[in-house]
Amino acid sequence: MIQSAPNLISVDEFITCYGDDNRYELIDGELIEMEPTGPHEQVAAFVGRKLNVEIDRQDATYFIPHRCLIKLLGTETAFRPDVIVLDQTQLINEPLWQQEPIITLGNTIKLVVEVVSSNWQNDYARKVEDYAILGIPEYWIVDYLGVGGREYIGKPKQPTITICTLVEDEYQKRLFRSNDLLVSLIFPELQLTAKQIFNSSTFGTMIA
Repeated sequence: MIQSAPNLISVDEFITCYGDDNRYELIDGELIEMEPTGPHEQVAAFVGRKLNVEIDRQDATYFIPHRCLIKLLGTETAFRPDVIVLDQTQLINEPLWQQEPIITLGNTIKLVVEVVSSNWQNDYARKVEDYAILGIPEYWIVDYLGVGGREYIGKPKQPTITICTLVEDEYQKRLFRSNDLLVSLIFPELQLTAKQIFNSSTFGTMIA
């Protein structure tokens, strides 16, 4: 059976047609459906709320936009992170920001969080590479269902948070599970466990 090639679009076409549609992002010209579920959105909202508390407590120049795209210059790729922490002082250097909520420079981004869903390969592989190339200092992969490959979260598979910290031009990865207290260089005084994040995906049924 011969499979037809996907219909590819440019990043500019994607922004025009899907820039306000949170269901899609673009990878190498291919439209990717993100397939968010209710629990996925609960987890993303919980992480964003906890990080906003830290931003306020530190009186940092950071903020978390409601909607934002990361456009990789020179490519036909535009990522739509679940949570992104931006440095307001760097926005003056962003060429598109005044017209659209689009970030193109890694210096503007302090931290990105991706909540894993069915297309987990992109979160664990492709985005790790591209976010490192951009120079984003910290990247969290929140796998609250434990669906990632064993090469990423181990065996037996279980809910895992992977925090990637940029060292020179590569990410160093550390895994957090259960009652492990997360370790963040961007938010060094953060008091948050992996289990607290995992439990935010449920209502009434808590992870032991």
